[in-house]
Amino acid sequence: MNSVDYGQLFGSGLLLAMGAGLSFFSLWAAQWWRARQDPAHQASGLRRRINLLEQISSDVGAVNHSFAKYSALVIESTRFGKRWPPARKQELERINSELVQEFHKLAEAEAKLLMLGEKTMEKTLRLYGAKIALFRKQVYIGRQDISEQEIAELKTSILTLREQFYDLLSRRYDKLLTA
Repeated sequence: MNSVDYGQLFGSGLLLAMGAGLSFFSLWAAQWWRARQDPAHQASGLRRRINLLEQISSDVGAVNHSFAKYSALVIESTRFGKRWPPARKQELERINSELVQEFHKLAEAEAKLLMLGEKTMEKTLRLYGAKIALFRKQVYIGRQDISEQEIAELKTSILTLREQFYDLLSRRYDKLLTA
């Protein structure tokens, strides 16, 4: 073969490669377009997001329930002081352990929100958890130097953050349901 034959061979090979690349790209683009237009595909993604938001709501509800039990008992302990029965103290210790376990769900909910791109909701949920942790540090068995007013203010700030979180969650949930 002479040099002209190599040039023709190279040119033909290049044209074949370009044709194959164009065919591959066209098939990929068509598949991508069909997937975006497929209502079943879109509906399954939408259903998945809705399910995740429902799970997040459930997890936060479990944390809130444990916190409500914990706060009721710890407030009772501050009222009674040293006269508080040991059985109630044991119940508070059990509820405290339960609350710590539920915080794992809160961390999972935060991760899911970040995965969904819901940064505002995640931040609100993180603040909610931080306020609960602060409450646990400030209101504890035997503490007599904290007033019921101070405790009520701490609880109100926690409940306000919880309400803000659920407002954001509800708006996103409603938006997904109407999509």
